[in-house]
Amino acid sequence: MRGRELAGGGRAVPVPPERLAGWFERFGTRHGGIARTELAARRVVVTATDGATAVVEVPFEELPGPHGERPGLAVDPLVEHVRAPRRIGLVLVRLGAHSVGIARAGTVEVSSTGRHLVHGRNKAGGQSQQRFARRREGQARRSLESAAADVARVLLPERDRLDAVVLGGDRRALEALRAEPRLRDLLAGAEPRVLDVPEPRRTILDDAAERAIAVEVRIHET
Repeated sequence: MRGRELAGGGRAVPVPPERLAGWFERFGTRHGGIARTELAARRVVVTATDGATAVVEVPFEELPGPHGERPGLAVDPLVEHVRAPRRIGLVLVRLGAHSVGIARAGTVEVSSTGRHLVHGRNKAGGQSQQRFARRREGQARRSLESAAADVARVLLPERDRLDAVVLGGDRRALEALRAEPRLRDLLAGAEPRVLDVPEPRRTILDDAAERAIAVEVRIHET
């Protein structure tokens, strides 16, 4: 799992739940110690002695209280929260391919993956271009219909036994799935973070299962 640069400066790094406590300890060591920790329902901010900060947007349900500012490093509530075992529905979709599954503790238990031919855009003009566009539109529609059918088949029967739903892939394709009446309620409650994934296939689903429970820490250094 790789980090990424943040717009406006800083970087974000994914940290597996079991390594989060050690990560914050090393962050403190690199920055001369930890001055304070701010705990809120949806955000945890750790500020180092030299002014560097490490921020976590709390994933899944809200962080239990009590909330507030504490001296030094006090991330035990966050660590306990993210290490709780969860059963997560995964929906990865790009035009032409999808992968759907259920994972527990980062391991896929059930999955379904499909691929459908969707031609690229044709730059030619005239009637040929119009026929090609209609053909491509039909291919795209069938691809998304297949993805919606697999999401409904795999996730809807297990909806009440899922702790969260995590999405990944192309946002426009995901929005098309969100518009499906039978999937609307399920996908409306998905985690706000959307995983950036290549063409979905089973190996990508396995990787997404681990990334779905990793904690993204945003680091800003002075």
